[in-house]
Amino acid sequence: MEERVWVKRSDAQMRFSVRRTSRDRFWTGFEATIYEASGGYSEAHFAEHSISMHVGAPLLVTSRCDGFRLHRLQVPGDIKIVPAGYSRIWETEGPTLKLTIDVSPSLVRTAAEEMSLNADRVSIAPQLHVRDPQIEYIAWALKAELETEEPFGRLYADSLGLALAAHLLRRYAPSVPDRFPSALPKRRLQRVLDYIRDHLSHDLTLGELAAIANMSPSYFNVLFKQSVGLSVHQHVVRVRVEYATALILEGDLPLSEVAFKAGFANQSHMARCMRRITGVTPGALRRNTI
Repeated sequence: MEERVWVKRSDAQMRFSVRRTSRDRFWTGFEATIYEASGGYSEAHFAEHSISMHVGAPLLVTSRCDGFRLHRLQVPGDIKIVPAGYSRIWETEGPTLKLTIDVSPSLVRTAAEEMSLNADRVSIAPQLHVRDPQIEYIAWALKAELETEEPFGRLYADSLGLALAAHLLRRYAPSVPDRFPSALPKRRLQRVLDYIRDHLSHDLTLGELAAIANMSPSYFNVLFKQSVGLSVHQHVVRVRVEYATALILEGDLPLSEVAFKAGFANQSHMARCMRRITGVTPGALRRNTI
């Protein structure tokens, strides 16, 4: 049981070192950071909704937020949620590795409005410790996106950010209805599918595609998956692989140019996606057509 008591055990201020950050990637409405912190004591007031997940070795952590205290062993996958406007004090007995995701109130407001909620009357409750498989999945995916040399890009990250905002509302805000219309209207869906095919070489974003459907990104993100059976990012990658395959079979363009025309970050990115979806690499496909 949480105690309404706080005992500060250390006067040493934590020192923070950023390993990876999304600040230069222009994700929409949120940022993610992997950081190392020394042992010691720290406190902060949060202007955005802060979701932190322990990703390092297990260690003892003491936390206080909204008058409650928790002292326990933290292990990878343990999550804390500190809503915007709250303060948190925490202390560790040794170095730690964390992933933090800072979600802007504007992104949560957008998700709330599309869920037919009064955004001014919805509040996310603080959580000093939760195990939440959906948040954990999103957090590990964002960590991998930060660490890879071949990131999937803004469309993928923005989809994860919107999914996180919607889940926070469903799980940690009161009286949130879990309902959406069943699918995108057929004409809107077709406009989006045509736009994707016509702009494959572009760095497509979730906001850009949602505008084609005349919807907000959060609303569009949910309805697209319900209509197509794949997330927006998964569908775009599949279409890119299909287009790249056709280019390889029909001509003798250099594979680097095929990757560019299909919208992949580079040739190795194309090879990785093609192998995952078709089981064949671009090089093997080309050799089999000669």
